[in-house]
Order: sequence, then C-alpha cells, then structure tokens
Amino acid sequence: MSAEPDGPEDRLRRFATIWSRAVFPVTSTSSTRPEFEALLLPLARRLSEALVARTFDSDAGRAVGAALVDAHCTDPEALSRTLDCVDAYLVLYCGGDGDQEDLRARCARLQHAMAAGFARTLRERTLAEQEAIAQAALQAQGVVAQALHASEARFRAVFEGAAIGIGMADLDGNILQVNGALLRMFGVSEQSLRSRKVREWTHPDDAPQTWRLYDELVSGEREHYHLEKAFYRPDGTVLWTNLTVSLLRDADGDPQYQLALMEDTTERRLLNLRLRYEATHDALTGLPNRTFFFERLEKALGAGEGQRFGLCYLDLDGFKTINDSLGHAAGDRLLVEVADRLQSCATAPGEMVARLGGDEFVALTTGPDTQHGVDELAGRIMNALLAPISVDGRELTVRGSIGIVEGPAGERSPAEVLRSADITMYRAKSAGGNRFELADAEADARAITRHGLTTALPTALERGEFFIEYQPLVHLGDGSVRGAEALVRWLHPQHGVLGPDRFIPLAEHTGLIVPLGRWVLEQSVRQAREWRELRGGAEAAGPLRINVNLSPCQLTHPGLVQDTVDILERTGVEPDALCLEVTESALIGADDDLLKPLRRLAEMGVDIALDDFGTGYSNLANLRRLPVSILKLDRSFTQSMQQFPADPVDLKIVEGIVSLAHSLDLAVTVEGVETGAQAEQLRILGCDTAQGWYYARPGPPDRLHELALVDATG
Repeated sequence: MSAEPDGPEDRLRRFATIWSRAVFPVTSTSSTRPEFEALLLPLARRLSEALVARTFDSDAGRAVGAALVDAHCTDPEALSRTLDCVDAYLVLYCGGDGDQEDLRARCARLQHAMAAGFARTLRERTLAEQEAIAQAALQAQGVVAQALHASEARFRAVFEGAAIGIGMADLDGNILQVNGALLRMFGVSEQSLRSRKVREWTHPDDAPQTWRLYDELVSGEREHYHLEKAFYRPDGTVLWTNLTVSLLRDADGDPQYQLALMEDTTERRLLNLRLRYEATHDALTGLPNRTFFFERLEKALGAGEGQRFGLCYLDLDGFKTINDSLGHAAGDRLLVEVADRLQSCATAPGEMVARLGGDEFVALTTGPDTQHGVDELAGRIMNALLAPISVDGRELTVRGSIGIVEGPAGERSPAEVLRSADITMYRAKSAGGNRFELADAEADARAITRHGLTTALPTALERGEFFIEYQPLVHLGDGSVRGAEALVRWLHPQHGVLGPDRFIPLAEHTGLIVPLGRWVLEQSVRQAREWRELRGGAEAAGPLRINVNLSPCQLTHPGLVQDTVDILERTGVEPDALCLEVTESALIGADDDLLKPLRRLAEMGVDIALDDFGTGYSNLANLRRLPVSILKLDRSFTQSMQQFPADPVDLKIVEGIVSLAHSLDLAVTVEGVETGAQAEQLRILGCDTAQGWYYARPGPPDRLHELALVDATG
C-alpha cells in the first residue's frame, strides 16, 4: 500500500487521478488518460476551494458540471461516476481538518450543483444542435426532394450516417424508410418497425396538440412541428424523444412525404426527474418539502366549487432542548422517526405530509368534506407521537402543537392559509403545547395587528409618535395636587391613540422598552421642571412630584442608575421630585443584585413606589427589605367603597395595610378613585394620596398645571 500524500496539492492530485481513472473509459475524447487527468486537475482544485471556502458558493459546482460537458463527458455514466467519485473522495482528500458533518453537507450541495450545471449545459448544447438540425432540415427540404430524384446513393449515405434517428413515411402514415440509429433507439428490426403505421405510435403521455399538429402537417397546412414525445419499445420500456417532423413536397410543391428526426432524451429526462425529486423533497426525511407543499396547497385552493381543504401545522414541543443536549445528529434521527409516523397518518386519498423545515411539519387533506376529516387527521398525528422514540439508547417523549385551518377552496391564498396556521399553532404552544387549536379569524387579526405594532415600534420612537399624559396625585387630607403619574401613549398612524397595555408588552418583548422608558423618564422630568418654573410664587407648597413607571426589563438594565442621574443633572431637577414606580410582581423573590439599583436611587433621594400592591403574593414581611417609600394600593381593594355601605371586610383589609405601611414609614397611595364617598372613606382610613377619574382623567400637562395652580393659590 502506498504512503498517504504529503500535502494539500498532493492530495488534490490524487483526487484528480482517481477521478480521471473513473471517468476516462466513458469519455469520448482523443486525449490520453494523463492528458485527461491534467484537464480535470483545475476542476478538482475549484471543487476543493468551494468545499472549504468561508462562504459556500454553489456556482463552483455548476461551473464544474458545465466544464464536463465542454470536455466531451456527455455520457450519463460519466456524470454518475463523477458524482460517486466526489461523494467518496472529495472530503477525504480535500476537506482538511474542518467539521466533517458540515463538509459532507457542502459536498452533497456541490454534487447537486454539478448535476444541475451538467444537465443545463447538456440541454443548451443539445438544443443548439437540435436547432441547427431543424434549420438544416428546413433549408434542405427542397434539396432533399430533388436529391431523391437525382441521387439515391447520396441520400442513402446521409440517411444511414446520421447520429439521430430518421424515418420517412408517406402521407397515409406508412413507414417507408428508417435509418440504423432509429432502429437502435427502438431496439427492433426494420421489418418490424415498417409494419406499423405512424398513427399507431400513441402514448398516454402525448401532449394534447400532438396529433392535431400531425393532421395539419399531412394535410399540407403546416410545414413542420417540434415537440417532446414518448414511445413504447417492444419490451415495454419508454423511449423519450425530441421529435421534429417536416413535410416534403414534390417538384410541383404538392405534399408527398413526411420526414421525422428523433433524438433520444430518455437518460436526460431521468436525470431531470431525479433533480426535480431532489428539488421538491426534503433530503433528511424524504418527505415533500416546502416547494412541493406550496404547489399542492395552491392546487387545492384553486379547486372547483364545493371543494374544501384542511391543514394541520405541527411544531414539536421542546425540540431545541433535544438538539442542545443530545446533539444535532440525534435530533435528525428523531425527525426521521417523526416523519415516518406522520406519513403513516396521511394515507387516504387527498392527504399528504410535508416538512417545511427544522421541526415544522404540515399535513394537508382535501375533498368535499374536510370539517371532520382534518380533526381526525390532527388526532391521528397526536396519537402517533404518544409512543416514545428511541435515540441512542434513550427513550425520548415527543409532543407537538398543531394549528388547524379548514375552509372552502378559492377564498384564501396559500400564504394567508399558512400564516393563519402558523399563528394558530403558536396559540396552541402558548396554551401549554401538546394540543391542537382551530384557527380563529379574530385571533388571527389580533396576532397580525400585534405583529404590525411590533415591527412599527422602533421607527415610531424615531418619528415622535409617542406622547405623555399626566394623571394628578391628590393629597387626601387637604385635596391639594402633590404630583402626577406619567402615562405614555402611542399616536399610531392607522390605529389612532393606543394605551400602554397595547404596546408596552411588545416593547418589553423586543427590548425597545429601555430606550422608550429612558425617553419617558427624560420627558417627564423636564415637564416637572416646567411645572416648577410656572408655579413661581407657589413654591411654598413644594414642587410637583412626577411618578414614572419602570418595567422589569428597565429594572435589570445596567444603565438605569446612570441614566437617571444624567437626566436629573441635565434638567436641574432634584431627586426628591421624582418617584419611580415598580410593580409588586417584579420584586417578588428579588435578590440583592436586583434591589441594588433601587437602593442606590433611594439613597440619592428618589422615591420608590411599590405599584399594584396586593395583586401579587403580598408578602408583607418582605416589605422591610425593599427600598420603597410608597405603597400604591391596587384598585381591586377599593372598588367596593364606591357603593354604600362599603364591604366591611375590604375596609378592614385596607385599614390593616395602611396601618402596617405607616408603621414602616411608608406613604399609601390609592389608585382608581372614582367617587367622592370612596375618597372620603379612604381619607378616614388614613390613606395619604389618591388618583382616579374622580379627580381627573389623564390629560395634557397644561391641565394638570392649572389644577395645581388653583390648589396653590386657594
């Protein structure tokens, strides 16, 4: 056994040698094998470079496939041997120390590209030759007619020496002459071929216009026609040809014969079918892929009146965990088993299963009655996933979430159907997974609107579409305005004014809440400074305090303290004029690292309010360790006080909370005050400040200034 090559160039040459030895015997070339190997060496180098390139480019594979055709490697066996050689040796000799799994995937893609380049170049070359033959046939019609009379010997030489099949028949379809190439294509004797009439050569795959064109030609209405046609051989196999039929006229111009030129395209067609299969089927599972599925879905949605469709969109629950813990190879084996189970669920006419990508699959059923059929299909899929799947000796439990869309054909596009199924699937996943949900038009509309708002959020802040309204905070003892809570609004170009409940969760999900919250804080603090300047002589009543809400995302952002300090310094506002509100749920179980920024702000003089107190677990003992100075009591505790008499239990609860808060030196603010009786009851219970529609609804800053000015001047 010889030693391994020493370096990359040696390994490359070894690969080229193996390649040339495999392909040279089936190549029509006058070169010697060493000369042919020298021709393949730059092609091998290009494949090697494409295999290990930082950015993969399949153009190299297509170029190599085209170069094989240019090198006269046009025999289909040459392509087959080339692909086998690349598959077996390219990664071995040219892959280096790279990731073997990635290199194998790249090698497979290069093979596909080579096959595509080979097929395309061979097709273009064949079409060019065919066009030349057709032109020559047209130009030679008159010459051939005269030559039949002038020189039978000359015609026979041309007729028999042609590389393509040629046959001549009279206008009644009686076959008069055929050449050797045509006999070899059909695998029959001349006598057997001439015993059949042209009209007998029908095939189920004949194009609808095939015999109409033939009738027009033999009647003299058409000079020639060209199409792809299949023929049955005597052994039952199918011969596919590019067929050109021309009309031959006599010296007087009357139709006399028909001349057929046939090129055998069977191997090329099989290659195209293979490439078509690879383009429309998933390489891992063998299921139809997204391209094939959309073709079928489009056909189902374009069916006639009375036809319906049902679609199940499946996403595996927790598949990422399997990939991360066991590796992608185990994940792939899991997907293959899932694909096999799904395929066994869709065996009825009109049903199919496809893989859209990753761990997403889709099942389609069609017919006049899919309302119940699609539910049954979803049930079969859920049942098929119940049994554990064994991967590398581990029993893995697989579950899935399914979104179902069902309806009549012709009402929606494929993209709309798949979008609805995707939305519904995520609704099933959000509900806990391992279930299926039916599509709901209203839920789809909400999800689409939510997505539109999410994508519009970043530019909305840049375009200045947000504004702030202020709701006054009133002292229950003397009725004076002590401050205001800043409430952000979005003036959306299409949807109008949106409250924070419509977009704050989206901003938190996308991370935009940090720059948005910083903008709200700066605008609110600047407004507090303007109020202070406008009050002028009313300073004795103290500055108006501004309350700004902090989201959990802002609370964990490392720049919170520095941003707050910078804003206060730029605006010239003292820290005690600012109160930051944090929801109780955000601080449940908070550790010291989470509380550290709040403690630093509190030490600076910024008030910290515990918002929505009472909606969480209300761990009263936990209040002592929180750096808060204000409790904002949730409106759910005080709603009963709008009626007379108030619920005595609620009164006792509020009284207890107020007493506890005051014993901890915490002020108590109440939300949602809507009646005078409610405000008076809260004053009696000892609450400090309140806000609600009884005093004022959220509004522009000028209105709050007017209210504060009236209180300050009496």
